[in-house]
Parts: sequence; C-alpha cells; structure tokens
Amino acid sequence: MARYSYTVQDNKGETSSGAIEANDENEAINALQAKGYFILSISADKASGGGKGGGAQAGGKVELRDLVFFAEQLATLLNGGVPLVRALSLLGENSGSKGLQYALGQVTKDVASGTALYKALEKHPVVFDTLWVSLVQAGEMGGQLPKVLKQIGAYSAAQAELQGKLITAMAYPGVLMTISLGVLFFFIVKIVPVFADIFASFGMKLPPLTAFIILVSNLLVHHLFGLIVGVIVVSFAWGAYTSTEAGQETKWKMILGVPFFGDFVKNILVERMLTTLSTLIESGVSILNAITVLEGVFANNIIFKRVLVSVKNDVAGGKSISQSFKKTGALPNLVTEMMFMGEESGKLPDMLVTLSSFYKEQIDQFTRRFNAIIEPLMIVGIGAIVGVIVMAVFMPIFKLSNMGGH
Repeated sequence: MARYSYTVQDNKGETSSGAIEANDENEAINALQAKGYFILSISADKASGGGKGGGAQAGGKVELRDLVFFAEQLATLLNGGVPLVRALSLLGENSGSKGLQYALGQVTKDVASGTALYKALEKHPVVFDTLWVSLVQAGEMGGQLPKVLKQIGAYSAAQAELQGKLITAMAYPGVLMTISLGVLFFFIVKIVPVFADIFASFGMKLPPLTAFIILVSNLLVHHLFGLIVGVIVVSFAWGAYTSTEAGQETKWKMILGVPFFGDFVKNILVERMLTTLSTLIESGVSILNAITVLEGVFANNIIFKRVLVSVKNDVAGGKSISQSFKKTGALPNLVTEMMFMGEESGKLPDMLVTLSSFYKEQIDQFTRRFNAIIEPLMIVGIGAIVGVIVMAVFMPIFKLSNMGGH
C-alpha cells in the first residue's frame, strides 16, 4: 500500500487536502471520485514508494509543448474521421514523451471500455489538469470535441510562448549577473586578503570602509562553509513557512509589492486569468464551473485564489461576474468595466480575448524595455561596487605613500 497526498473540491466548491492509502494512484483517484470529490491534484508521498498510475510518475515529466502537439493532432485526426480510440492509440504509440505515452496508454484502455474521455483524463491529474478535464468535458457534452481540442492547443501554445519570452528576458541578465558576481567574489577572496596582510604588517588604523571590506573578505575566506549552511537553513525555513497559508500570503504580498517588477507579475497573473476564463467560456463551460477551474489554476497563489472564491460565491448568489470581480478590487477598473460591457452586449468571451491581448502587449513591452535597460544598469551597478572596493583598498595605500613622503 502507498500513501497519496491530495487536494480536492466537494460539490459545494470547498477545497480540502489530505492523504489516502491505496495500492496505486488509479485506486486512490477512484476512491476519491466515489466520494463525489473533484480532484485538483494528487501525488505519491516519496517515502511511501507509491507513484504508479499517475502518468508522469510512471513515465517521466510531460512538457507543455508535448500537450500542445497532442491536442492539435487529436483534433486533426478526429476532424479527419479517425475514431477516438484509434486516434488516442496512434498518438500514444508515437509520442516522444514517455510520461504522455504512458498516460495515453491508460486513457486509451479506459475509453475503449466505454469511459468518457474527460473521465479517463481525470485519472491522470499530473498530466491533464482541471482545465483540460473541464474543457474536454464541455466539448464531449456539446458535440464539439475537435473544436475544443483546438482551443486547448491554442491556449497551451500561448502559455508556452509567454513562458519562453519570460525565460529569454531573464536568461541574459542572469548570465551577466552570475559572471559579474563571480568576478566580484574572486576580487574579494583573492585580491583583498593580499592588501589586508600588507596593512596589518604596518599596524595601520584603517578607514571604516576599508575595515568593512576586509571584514567581508575574512568572512568569505574563513567562514564560507558556515555561510553556505546558513543560507541553506534559511532557504529551508522560508520554504517551510511559505508552505503555510500565512507564508503564501506573505510571499505573494512581497512579490506583488516590489516596485516596477510587482506590476509586471500582476499583469502576467491577470493575463493568465483572462485567457483561461475566455477559453473556458468559449468552449461552453458555465461561468460558475469556469471559476472553479480557475481556482485550481491559481491553487499556488493564495491571494488570487481568495479572490476567485469570493467571486464564485457572489456569482452563485446571482451577481454578474463583472460585479463580483469589481467588489474584490483585485482587478483594474478597465477590466471590470469591459467585462460589464461584454455581459451587456452578450459578447463576454470576445471582450475577455481583447483584454487578454491588451495584457499580452503590456507584458511584451515590459520585457523589451527590461532587456534594453538591464545591461547598462547592471554594468553601472557592478562597476560602482568594484569602484568602492578599489577605493577602499587604495585609501590606506595613499595614506602610506603620504607617510613615506614625510
């Protein structure tokens, strides 16, 4: 028997977490579904030795691009008249991802035995999240599965493109920062101690700045292991704290409160929310169910999750989605006003697409500006730090030369 940790939602929309004992992941999923739970996530505890039946655990990680390719190819095959079971079997056998290959093998068996596709996908939450399951369910029930699969592919491709842009934007500054810090570390660890020994041999009273630089150098030279251990301990402590609800709230408030960068992160989150919501509604998912899926998408962001819980309760109580979001104050007025106009005109999905495009452009503008200004800023910043260290080292040398002149 293995132990599985899970996060589920009941029929009232309330989320809860816990653990369950089962022979494999499929058995754990069936047990939870039998109780009427909607599974948001499930994973085997490492110590328990579980992990069979979850798709990714049995065959490796599934990349987003593999899921994009699968959605597009399945839609193409179904539009071409290929039966669903045969299409799943073909894509599973020819997938380059071992995790996806394993999951599709299980899904194909379930669908062949009469299980609905969305139910079969639901058994593999590590590979196919709540968004996939909800969209496929809407497509199957509405008789528009190929169209919905195209929408899933387009959505996943857009998210993959955004991830790629962010990685590209951060890669160059990251490399530049690493090289600069390496040079700085070498200077402090190798060069400064040489001058510190010279100053000590003369018994000089050092300026405060020089004394501070030498103190930092001594710490790095003689106590580097202790400093590394300290950083590791602090990292583990921070990780433990941020695994709690209070820690999650603190972390996201810190991130969103960072000047300049915080607004950028919020734009990314708003864009993802709008794009996901528009995709769900266009696919025929009800607004209430769409918000439930969004809760799963933002499960790791306690601030946005609380907003969505509040919105869902208000929508369930009869309020419009624009009113519900406006009440939380989490979204800019532009978003809630355009949502309202979309509801009034009966074109809410179109309005959400327009808003998500606007935020994508905001993100693109930020990354372009960031790349343009980060290099000179980092060069000036690192140069200034090196300049201060050099000045701190040479101040006593100038003092020595003046003494020698007299």
